[in-house]
Amino acid sequence: MDPLSSSDPARLTSEQRKLRLQVLGLNTVEAEATFDRIARLAASFTQSPLAMVNFINDERQMFRGMYVPTGSPDDKVSPESGGIAFDLSNLSREAPGDYGFCPHVVAQGSQLALDDVFDYPRFKGNPLVNDLGVRSYLGTPLRDNTGMILGTVCVADMKPRTWDRGLREGMQELTETLLSDFKLRDSLLAQQQELFAVFDGAPFPIMLTEGPDHLLRYANGKQGSAFGLVPQFSPGRHVLPGLEAIGVFGAMDDAFHTGQAATLARASIQTYDSHTPQDFNFLCTPVRTSPAAPVSGVLTVAMNTTGQAFAGSEQRAFAANVQERFERLGAGGLPGGMPGQRTEGAGYRG
Repeated sequence: MDPLSSSDPARLTSEQRKLRLQVLGLNTVEAEATFDRIARLAASFTQSPLAMVNFINDERQMFRGMYVPTGSPDDKVSPESGGIAFDLSNLSREAPGDYGFCPHVVAQGSQLALDDVFDYPRFKGNPLVNDLGVRSYLGTPLRDNTGMILGTVCVADMKPRTWDRGLREGMQELTETLLSDFKLRDSLLAQQQELFAVFDGAPFPIMLTEGPDHLLRYANGKQGSAFGLVPQFSPGRHVLPGLEAIGVFGAMDDAFHTGQAATLARASIQTYDSHTPQDFNFLCTPVRTSPAAPVSGVLTVAMNTTGQAFAGSEQRAFAANVQERFERLGAGGLPGGMPGQRTEGAGYRG
C-alpha cells in the first residue's frame, strides 16, 4: 500500500505537497548543484555509498540531489570504506511514489533509521532491497520554511550498520541548511508577482511556461480571452490544442532546447474573442534566471497582425525587456529554477 495515499487526509496532504513543489519549481527530476552538494555532504558525513535529496509528489519521487559512488580515487566515500563494488553512476533520478523507504518518512513525518532492513518484515521485501541490495537506511524529513514536508534527505548502505545519535542529529542539521534555499525561492516568488502585474495589463497574449513539457506557469488576461482559460500547471500542448495545431508548441520546443528565440509568423487561428480567424506572430523566448543558468522555461508573446504588416520589433523589444528582468531576479543565486505563481491569473480557470 502506498503510504502517501492510504487515506483521504493523506491524499489531501499529498496534493498540497505537489502544489507547493510546483510553486517552488521543484516538481521535476532535473539535478541542482545545491541539492547534489547536500547529498555529497550527507554521504561523506555518514560514510555511506548512497545519498539523496528526494522530493516526493503524489505520483513519483524526484532525486534532484544525488550522490552515488563512481569508483574515482578522489571520492571520499569509496567501495573500500564500506561502499559497493559496482558503479551506480547511471542510477535514475526518479522512482515510483511507493518505491523505497522515503515515502514512509514523509508519511510518518519523522526520521526513520533502519540499522538492518532484514530485522523489519515490513521493509525486508521492499524493491530497494532487491534492486540495489540496500541493507540499512537513514531518512530525515525535508521541511520547507513553512513547515511542509516536501521529501527527504537520506543515506543508505549495502551492509547493516548502526545509525547512532550523532549521525541522526547531524543529518537533521544538514537537512535544515536547505531552509535558506526555500526562503530565497519564496522571495523570488514575491518579486515575480510584481513582474506578472505588468503582464496583466499588456494588450497582447502572454504566457510563461516551465520545463520541456511547457507547464503553464502564468497567462495574462488577453491570453485567456483569445486562446482559452486553462488550469495552472497543466501541460500546455494538451490544454491549448488550437495553439498546438498551428505549431506554437513546436516553436516553444525549439526555444527551450536550443536556448535561442524562435518565431512562428503569420499563423492563423480562430480565437475565442473574434468571429473570424486572426493572424498572429508568436515569439518564443527562452527564460533563464541568470545568464549562466540553464533554460527553465519559455515566454511566449503573441501579436495580432491581422490586416497589418509584420509587427516583430515591438514584440521582440518586449520579450528582451522581460528576459532581462528575469535575469535580474535570478541574480540572487537561485540555481536553475523558475518559481512563480499567479493564484488569480486571468488566463486560468479554477
